[in-house]
Amino acid sequence: MARMAAMRGLIGPRHAGHTMAADHLGALSLPVGDDGVVIGDDSEGRPLMVGFHRSTPYDVLLIGGLWTAQVLALRAAGTGARVAVETGRAQAWTTLAQAAGAGLDCIALHDVGRVPPMGATVGSPVVVVRDCGMRPPRGRVVSSPWQSVLTLLPYLSPVAPRLLRDSTLVGVQRVSPQEAEQIGRILGLTRVEIDALPTLADGVTLWVAGRERHWVMTSGTDAETGLLGVARRMD
Repeated sequence: MARMAAMRGLIGPRHAGHTMAADHLGALSLPVGDDGVVIGDDSEGRPLMVGFHRSTPYDVLLIGGLWTAQVLALRAAGTGARVAVETGRAQAWTTLAQAAGAGLDCIALHDVGRVPPMGATVGSPVVVVRDCGMRPPRGRVVSSPWQSVLTLLPYLSPVAPRLLRDSTLVGVQRVSPQEAEQIGRILGLTRVEIDALPTLADGVTLWVAGRERHWVMTSGTDAETGLLGVARRMD
């Protein structure tokens, strides 16, 4: 889901090329894997990843609970990203920020509207998590190359339609039937998907990227559960 080979244009090590006879190619095998943050397991139990570190701007919207946003922030920090959390409820993030880096400032908290320029680069990517309530103001710091933005909305609000349309990737957790209908119209969901949204269990998210949809269960690791508790939709 939402994968991109974002390493074009980088200069790699300079060394002589390797050659081999054409009739030996059948014996060649290369490990191919995904790069990104594990967001959970799909309906068939396969892990799904989101590549937050990209050479192009990348905006993610999560209509859901704080628990899921915090798990994603922790996992993004685990990939080497600097995570900037813009929030009006710093007390809900303080323990996480202190525990995440074992003394390193890999997750930094900022008041709403006070995120400084982060200087994201390919070697020092940034994920900005915007936990600014129902009506997040337009951020001073926006997505850019190597700096993605994850906006958390607890429920729909007047700004939600704009964010739904502008985001490359949208995650939707349990919402009311009325909210499900509105989300479904904007995202072009099927009737089955719309009807399922109000019934989702804690930790389940419908991730939508264009025409691609995945039902994903996010389960905390032992360390994440010890820090954040079990998955929950309500905070």
